Amino acid sequence: MKTTPLREIASIIRSKNAGPFLLTFDVMFDSDDDFQAVWAGGSFTRHNVAKLFDVDEASVTSIFAVPRGRAIKLTLRRPLAQGAFGESDMYGCQQHAPLLDYYINLAGR
Repeated sequence: MKTTPLREIASIIRSKNAGPFLLTFDVMFDSDDDFQAVWAGGSFTRHNVAKLFDVDEASVTSIFAVPRGRAIKLTLRRPLAQGAFGESDMYGCQQHAPLLDYYINLAGR
């Protein structure tokens, strides 16, 4: 099974608020083949995502595929509530960076 950085196969990798206590991440692909290869590769597990973002597994609240949208969605608890003292990204739009260099398995390649 081939591994590759996610940034080389995903067309969009972004993060944003999902309320004041959660962040959501979208990983989108241009083709069904790329989406299927990444999802079937099994890299998006609670354990792997927690390790990537250096949080405990309980902080990863959901991981699911949206085949019709060629997307993988992740939701994590924010380390600090939105706007709390010391919180550094009010909109959650800069939290996706670890996903860019995430080496993922590509099934069937």
